Amino acid sequence: MDDSRTADKVVTVCMTKEKGMEWWSCVAEGEPQIDITKINPDASKLSDLDLETRGTVEKLMFDSRQKALGLPTSDDMKKHDVIEKFKAAHPEMDFSKAKIS
Repeated sequence: MDDSRTADKVVTVCMTKEKGMEWWSCVAEGEPQIDITKINPDASKLSDLDLETRGTVEKLMFDSRQKALGLPTSDDMKKHDVIEKFKAAHPEMDFSKAKIS
């Protein structure tokens, strides 16, 4: 078989953790495991991050806290604001029976 035909092929797999902040001991069942009790992540400071990354991390932290408290995330709040602005711009429309989610 000519290896040059398969050398440029890539498979990308995206896996979402059910419990986002939990460490995985292995990627797939049956694979070699690591001892997650020995993981000691470096504490990083938000001030060490570039502005874009810092903003993303702060948004994720905020959304995580909101979800834990059963409150709306930043995206939920943005959607609510857009709907309220639309309602304010169209007072002639009756939204009293509208189910907006």
